[in-house]
Amino acid sequence: MKIDDCEAWARHQLAEVEAAIDNLVPAAAPAGLGLAMRYAVLDGGKRLRPLLVLAAAEAVQGEALAAMRSAVAVELIHAYSLVHDDMPCMDDDALRRGKPTTHVAYGEAQAMLAGDAMQALAFEVLTPDEGIEPALQARLVRLLARASGSAGMAGGQAIDLASVGKPLDESQLRDMHRRKTGALLQASVLMGAACGRTSADAWAALAEYGDAIGLAFQVVDDILDCTQDSEVLGKTAGKDQDANKPTYVSTLGLERAQAYAIALRDQAQSALTRAGLPAPARLAWLADRLVERNN
Repeated sequence: MKIDDCEAWARHQLAEVEAAIDNLVPAAAPAGLGLAMRYAVLDGGKRLRPLLVLAAAEAVQGEALAAMRSAVAVELIHAYSLVHDDMPCMDDDALRRGKPTTHVAYGEAQAMLAGDAMQALAFEVLTPDEGIEPALQARLVRLLARASGSAGMAGGQAIDLASVGKPLDESQLRDMHRRKTGALLQASVLMGAACGRTSADAWAALAEYGDAIGLAFQVVDDILDCTQDSEVLGKTAGKDQDANKPTYVSTLGLERAQAYAIALRDQAQSALTRAGLPAPARLAWLADRLVERNN
């Protein structure tokens, strides 16, 4: 499949996701809460997680409504995590997606509540009164909850905060990022796949694909953090180095980190080939795009 076709597909899907988020995140939530929620999640970001959901659903010829709601739900979880991550009690950052962070724009209390509300809304989005079978709703909720909690994203963030100023070896760093970043990216793939039918072998191969690109995303993030400026990244460059946090670059060095990202991309592509899916081209393209990105 031509790259131009994939890029056109991505633009169309991103517009659909943006419209769905706009429709599902309530501006009318009380006391300005809805405005803070919408500020945090609309009009910005790469939307890689929704694209992975939709590409995986397409690859298994899955249900469109379940896939779109899953795409919105995973982006709500991601957005909530960024709001909390940027707060003074965590990473204390003032720039996200090229604009002031939510707590800078709306205050710390409102930002905390906006994150809480988006987390709850994600699971509400996955459980509509009609259109998605209850068994599928439960499966999607389980996948997202596991990836978001102590075994996944929140647990990884806890390790990250506890590791400031401490050296981590490659194995420890991998474990942290499999949780903090990788779990939600892998869940995005599996939620999309859950919207259709897969064999046990194909599911395992997709899980490996998701694991590999989840790590690759973080490796590339660490590389970009020390090679790009804030204007390109849309967030504060060099933040991890300034905070004395362990990264793939500080642990492996720049050249080895770059080589590791490529190796993980190749692993993802190999797993995708083994999955033997009806329409895997979008997933293959996304793995390449993830490693080749510059922000």
